[in-house]
Amino acid sequence: MAAEFIAQQLTLAKNISPLAWLTSTNERGQQAFSQAELPTKKHEDWKYTSLYNLSQAGFAATAPEAQAHAPVIPGLSAHRIVIANGEIDTNASDAAALELVVRFRDARPEQQEIIRGLLGEVKADRGHLFADLNDASINDGLFLLVEKNQRLEHPLHIVYANSCSSTAGDEAFTVNTRLLVALEQGAEATVIEHYAGDDTVDGVQNNFTNAVTEIRIGDNAKLTHYRLQLMSESAFHIGGTFIDLQRDARYEGFHLGLGTALTRNDIIVNHNVGGSHCEMNGVYVPQNKQVIDFHTSVEHKVAHCTTNEVFRGIMNNKAKATFNGRIHIHPDAQKTLAELSNKNLLLTNTAEINTKPELEIYADDVQCAHGATVAQLEEKARFYLQSRGISKEDAEIMLSFGFINELLNGLNHEEIGLWLRPQLAQRFGRSDDLSAQLTGEL
Repeated sequence: MAAEFIAQQLTLAKNISPLAWLTSTNERGQQAFSQAELPTKKHEDWKYTSLYNLSQAGFAATAPEAQAHAPVIPGLSAHRIVIANGEIDTNASDAAALELVVRFRDARPEQQEIIRGLLGEVKADRGHLFADLNDASINDGLFLLVEKNQRLEHPLHIVYANSCSSTAGDEAFTVNTRLLVALEQGAEATVIEHYAGDDTVDGVQNNFTNAVTEIRIGDNAKLTHYRLQLMSESAFHIGGTFIDLQRDARYEGFHLGLGTALTRNDIIVNHNVGGSHCEMNGVYVPQNKQVIDFHTSVEHKVAHCTTNEVFRGIMNNKAKATFNGRIHIHPDAQKTLAELSNKNLLLTNTAEINTKPELEIYADDVQCAHGATVAQLEEKARFYLQSRGISKEDAEIMLSFGFINELLNGLNHEEIGLWLRPQLAQRFGRSDDLSAQLTGEL
């Protein structure tokens, strides 16, 4: 079925309405994807994550028309764009947000030149199969350019809202999304990528989102980046985030994954010029039989750059998670300071985590550290809470939140943390009362 899946996706890609100025990108992607093979568990990067269920799904020729149910983050003042089943919903989007970005389909000739010069450059030579599929299918996207020494007053909130329509039938559908962000020298911005989705109709796995984000942060520029994945439990999601850092650039990223039938997120960060810093945190909380896989790679190519990477995972029921974090110190990357931490909490004996932190060092004057832990809830702490009238179930959730609360408290935008806490509590079947306690007290 792997060959059939590739052939089917390639046919869908060739049936798009192409943009003339992106023809070379389409052809390059189609050529690369046509020669690809779906990775199996014999491939080291896919050892613990199977693409079998994805390859078995039948995909409709087009995504169904659907009215977006785009969530709002209370209290957050942001410019919002809503993309429903791959199409921009102008009625649900802010006029200011639509003016802030350039839609590929509406790009003027001079904007086309800028986009074409940046598109694919950040992810070049990464050998990313699904990025090739995205290239093959690209006929629209969003481009955010923040010019020299400019600062966006409000965050840009992009909501990808996928849902079935009542007439969509039983076929899944594919949505390829593309976001290109470029910050010039001294610029500053906050971008929120928010993947949402309705539950499936009659249990159908209703969508496959293949998302590629390319980010180029210029000299002395700063990007705060949130990637929030809160899709339906039965969806498929594969994402590639590629980040280039220039001199003294700063990237602060928070990546949340609640899990789907299959989630795979690849995050590549390139330190290209000295003085740059990467602060990358993440939380993944799969449940039931969901599968989630985070693969991160931070490439220290030059001297005097720093990285601090922290990921926390909580696995429940029969969920399965994989974390593979790699920090690669190249020979010229002297005076590097890099740390990687991954901690995991198993709430049941049937949950599973495969964690593999990696340090690959080819320079001798560096300070690097990495570590990973896997544990269960501490019985003494649970007993202490129960002895004070808290139920066993609520005690487990409170202790779980304590495990990830440090990262939620560290978010630059408090409104996002306050919005996420009750959703995470309800995800484990907890009451609104406990959600309010978690929001107010932790």
